[in-house]
Amino acid sequence: MPRILCIDYGKKRTGIAVTDPLKIIATALTTVETSSLISFLKKYFSEEEVNLVLIGEPKNLDDSDTHATPLVNQFIQRFKKEFPLMKIEKVDERYSSKMAVQSMIEMGMKKKDRQKKENVDQIAAAIMLQEYLKTLNP
Repeated sequence: MPRILCIDYGKKRTGIAVTDPLKIIATALTTVETSSLISFLKKYFSEEEVNLVLIGEPKNLDDSDTHATPLVNQFIQRFKKEFPLMKIEKVDERYSSKMAVQSMIEMGMKKKDRQKKENVDQIAAAIMLQEYLKTLNP
């Protein structure tokens, strides 16, 4: 069964999370350098069946764009050119990084590990993906 993949896109690093094949659980997969994201996705898509990619859409509290919104939109255009048959949807990423840090504290992760941005990025992607899954199975 195909998985859903979620991207927490960043200028330097991108966090990635995926569902299990039954689309019940979201799991942090990895963090990759953004410059190698497309090549990572090509390899991943060749190894795993994915039928939907979610990407965090950066918005301010008043729904206006943030400084990162144009970067995400540029990536989406590139993604559509590279993977024209893959479905991509935007999801709200507000609070995902704060929720990721809070989750790491609750898991008992050491402060040194919580300060690693790559951990925050991939856990934020997992949180966005889990929130999306809740909308599928209310």
